[in-house]
Amino acid sequence: MLGDFAFQELGRQEGRLCDMSRSIWENPEGPYREYHASRLCADFLEENGFAVEIGCCGIPTAVRAVYGKGSPVIGFLGEYDALPGQSQNDVDHKEPVEGQAFGHGCGHNLLAVSMAGSAVAAKKEMEKQGIGGTLVFYGCPAEEVLTGKGFMAREGAFSELDCALAWHPGRYTRASYSVCTGVHSVKYHFKGRTAHAACDPEKGRSALDAVELMNVGINYLREHVPMDVRMHYVTTNGGSAPNIVPDEATVWYYDRALNRETMKEVEKRMEKVARGAAMMTETELTIEELGGCYPTLPNHVLGDLVDDCMRSIPQDAWTEAEIEYAGRINATVPDIWKDSVRFSGAQDKNTHIYSGVMPIDTQDDYGSTDVGDVGHIVPTTFYKTACYNIAAPGHSWQVAACVGNSIGFKGMLYGARVTALAVLRLLTQPDIIHKAKVEFSASMEGRSYECMMPDYVKPPIE
Repeated sequence: MLGDFAFQELGRQEGRLCDMSRSIWENPEGPYREYHASRLCADFLEENGFAVEIGCCGIPTAVRAVYGKGSPVIGFLGEYDALPGQSQNDVDHKEPVEGQAFGHGCGHNLLAVSMAGSAVAAKKEMEKQGIGGTLVFYGCPAEEVLTGKGFMAREGAFSELDCALAWHPGRYTRASYSVCTGVHSVKYHFKGRTAHAACDPEKGRSALDAVELMNVGINYLREHVPMDVRMHYVTTNGGSAPNIVPDEATVWYYDRALNRETMKEVEKRMEKVARGAAMMTETELTIEELGGCYPTLPNHVLGDLVDDCMRSIPQDAWTEAEIEYAGRINATVPDIWKDSVRFSGAQDKNTHIYSGVMPIDTQDDYGSTDVGDVGHIVPTTFYKTACYNIAAPGHSWQVAACVGNSIGFKGMLYGARVTALAVLRLLTQPDIIHKAKVEFSASMEGRSYECMMPDYVKPPIE
């Protein structure tokens, strides 16, 4: 049966994969600093017959690993960066690791390893069954700052693919048709004229006043934008002392929406607000574009494929110890736990870790991921399997507490089986890829991908 050799390979490699994931979890690295994690994945793929390039696209922690030749070309999207402030031991209460600035509160220690494992497993079956095609694993840095795949795409990554798969750890197991918002990042720098705030305030032109007036304008703008738009900001420079009229001030904004066209329109209006604030305060405005990422572009054909694979593969049962551990963590967020169980449709109201497969997700998500850039280049699908307690908030110590132990590892390995089987079906059933491409073309409506990373913005690498 298709997948048997791949699953056997994952069973053979299980200990190695869990050790790799644990090692990445114990050594969390921030965006563009994932040297340990990228090397672990690269070494594993190279040992298993992939041609590996470390430092692709001019980014030291980006990896491209290739096996096979010819069409179709299937992409595996790996991520391995950690989050600041999410350091955590694998205990059922919040307990940061002393001296550790980052932690895997999003489970990327599982993500990279699962995708590398599924690539090796699919390769094994291709060899055994004489299946043609090409596999490409992309180790993508800095997803948490939503720029890694954009920088890679700017250098030509992903365009070689016929389609791409993006697995992620989650609270539930489900394929997806949902859209995650894109995000655009920009800093507005205002330049005024300093003066003594008490003795001669009339001589000053306050850059901070410009920032505050811009923020007021944006907050009024919120009433007059589409419902899916999100705008949020932080003042990064507001002056040095109250008795000095600030001659420099900066506000940093994100805007988000469910499609790029809406984002562009909102960005034009935000710029008008900024220029109006500069005019009112007689200050000068400089706009610093920092880039961003596209909304995701779901592909129903690939989503259906993953959903069917999930329902075809048995899941390992959670042990009593795992359930009890997850239950103690759920007890730290009791309201979220009740809501999560209700949302999942679980029959047991005391569910602590999700089992089974939920219906395909159709609810839009106002978070963002740079998988959206890949999804506007080639047909791409984004899906999750349960890897932590059912009530864990996103980007939390609760997630980090589970993804470094057997709960996370079981979800990771199941995700690898799902990915491997989906890839093998794509390799052996070419009309699935054809249908996915037809849908992709219709979704793009004649548009083409334009990287949101300005040429003058470089990856923040040493």
